[in-house]
Amino acid sequence: MKIRNLITRFVSMVFTPIKTNAAFFVFMYLLGLLCAWETLPHQKGATIYEHTYAELFLDIYLLCLILTAIPQKARTWVKGFLYFILYSLALIDVYCFVKFQSTITPTMLLLVGETDSREAGDFLRSYLSADVIFSPVGWILMLILVHIAKVFLPRLRAHLSYRNKIFLQESERRSIAFWKKSAPLWGTLSLCLLVYSAIACAHNKAAMCKLMSGSTIGEVEHTLTEKDHANLYMPIYRLVFSIYANELASQQITKCIEAANHIQVDSCSYRSPNIVLIIGESYGRQHDQQYGYFMPTTPRQVKREKSGLLVKFTDVVAPWNLTSFVFKNVLSMHVVGQKGEWCDYPLFPELFRKAGYHVTFITNQFLPKAKEAVYDFSGGFFLNNPTLSKAQFDSRNTRLYRYDAGLIKEYDDSLKSLNKEHNLIIFHLIGQHVNYRQRYPNDRKKFTADDYLNKRPELNEKQRRILADYDNAVLYNDSIVDQIVKRFENQDAIVIYMPDHGEECYEGNRGFICRNHSADIDWDLAHYEFQIPFWIYCSHRYAVKHPEIYQAIVQARKRKFMTDALPHLLVYLAGIHTPSYHAIYNVISPDYDEDRPRILKGTTDYDKLKPKK
Repeated sequence: MKIRNLITRFVSMVFTPIKTNAAFFVFMYLLGLLCAWETLPHQKGATIYEHTYAELFLDIYLLCLILTAIPQKARTWVKGFLYFILYSLALIDVYCFVKFQSTITPTMLLLVGETDSREAGDFLRSYLSADVIFSPVGWILMLILVHIAKVFLPRLRAHLSYRNKIFLQESERRSIAFWKKSAPLWGTLSLCLLVYSAIACAHNKAAMCKLMSGSTIGEVEHTLTEKDHANLYMPIYRLVFSIYANELASQQITKCIEAANHIQVDSCSYRSPNIVLIIGESYGRQHDQQYGYFMPTTPRQVKREKSGLLVKFTDVVAPWNLTSFVFKNVLSMHVVGQKGEWCDYPLFPELFRKAGYHVTFITNQFLPKAKEAVYDFSGGFFLNNPTLSKAQFDSRNTRLYRYDAGLIKEYDDSLKSLNKEHNLIIFHLIGQHVNYRQRYPNDRKKFTADDYLNKRPELNEKQRRILADYDNAVLYNDSIVDQIVKRFENQDAIVIYMPDHGEECYEGNRGFICRNHSADIDWDLAHYEFQIPFWIYCSHRYAVKHPEIYQAIVQARKRKFMTDALPHLLVYLAGIHTPSYHAIYNVISPDYDEDRPRILKGTTDYDKLKPKK
C-alpha cells in the first residue's frame, strides 16, 4: 500500500508543473504549434518534422518545471517577461517568413544591427499593412487576443450579478475537485508523454548541442551539411543560433581587419593592366566538353582554346566542395598547410587596392539579403562587412539577378565606366547552382531527356531530365563566360576562369545530384566534386606584349594545382611586391612547388587517392 501511495504521489507530482502553470503551458504550446505549422512545411526542402510536437511538449514542460521552483510573486513577473519575448519573436519570425520567405537567420540579425532609426521607419512604413492581419501572422495575433481575454475576463466578476457569481464559484469548486481527483491520471499521462518526448527528440537535442559548440562559423556550416543536423523548430532557437553565428563570424572579422591593417606592399609594376577573375559555381569537370564530355556543352570555350589564346589546365582541384570554404581559401593569401587560419592572412583584393589597382566585385550570390541560408552567410560575411568591403573593393554591384546575364548588364551599364588604368575585376556567377532548371532562360534550352536515352540508358526519365537541365545550365554558363571574355579580348587583359568546386549529376552509378558533404573522401568523391575546369585566357594584345607570361602559362598547363594558391598567381600577374607573396605557390613560376600536398577539406591528400596507372 505504501509503495502504491508513493507511486500515486510521484505521478501526481509529475503533473504539478503543468497544473501550476496551466495557462502558460497551454498558450505557449499552441504558440509553438502555430510557429511550426506556419513555417516548417513551407521552407525549401523541409517538412513538418515527425517529432517536433513531442519536443515542443518536453521544452515547455521543462520551462514550467523551472517556473514552479520560483516564488509565486516573482513567477508572475517572469511569466509576463517570457510571454512578451516569446510572442514578440513568434510575430517577427512568422512575419519575416510571410514577407521574405525566411525565418530569423544570422544575416537578418546582422541587417537589423546595421539599420538606423530612419531606415527602420522606412521599413515599417513599407511593409506593415492591414493585409498582415489576414496572413499567417493573424493566427498569432488571434492567440494573443484570446490569451488577453482569458487574463482579463475573471476580473469582470465584480460586475456580474449575484446568481452568476454563485455559478462561477460553484464551477471553480467543481473544477478544483476534478483536477484533484484525476491528478494521478493526468500525472501518468504526463509521465508517458515526457518519456516519449525525451526519446523522440534525443537525437535533435544532441544535434543542437553539436551545432552550438562549433568553434568557427565554417565548422557550424559544415555541421549543417550533415544529413541529420539540428532542427531549430522554434523562433527562440533560431534567434539564439543567429546570435551565436554572428558572434563566431565577428571573431573572424576581427582577425581579418587586423590582417588588413598590417598589409605591406613594397612596390607594383602593374605587369598586367587588366586582370579578370571569373568564379563559377557547382561546375563538375566531367560535364565540360573541353575535358572530353560527350555533349557539346562548352562550344565557345572550345573555339577559344583552338585559337591558342585560351590555355586549359588539366589537373586542378578545389580545396573544398562548399562555396563558402572555397571563397575563404581562394581570397586569402593563406594556403592549406601554412600555420594559422585563412583570416590570419591578407585577402588578395586588399593587396590589389593598396597597390593602386581599381578592384570591382560583381557577385550573384554574396549580397546581404533576408532570405539567406547560413551557407551564404558563412561565405559572405567577410565580403559584406563594411570595413572589409571597403578595404577590398572600389566598386560592387547592388543587386542579384535570376540569370548571370544580369551581372554583365550591370557591369556594362554602371561599373565599366568606373574602371581606371589598372583594374582587377572579379565576376562571381550563380552558374550551375541547384536548382539547375532555374539557371538558364527558357529560350536557351537545347538538351532534352530524350538526348540521353542511348548515352545514359540506366537513368529514368526524371533523372535524364535533370541531367539535361544541368547540361543546359553548363551551356548557358559557356555563353556567359564567353560574353565576359569578349569585353576584354581587345584590351591588354588576362582572364582566369575557375568554378568554386565540382558537382555531381548522376555520375557513374552514384545516383544523386549536388554534393555529398558528410562522407569520407574517396576517389569517386574527389574526382566528381573537387576536380574542376580551369583555364587562363590571354588577349592577343596581352600575349604579344607579355610573351614570357603567355609562354609560362602554356608550359604550366599540366602542372598539379589547387585553387587555394590562386592569389599568389594573381599577385605575380599584377607585379605586386609584398612579403605575402611566395613563388612556390605561383603555378606559372619556375620556383613552383608541384609536390605540395593538395589536401581536400583539410584532411585528405588528393594525389594519394588517385588510382595508379
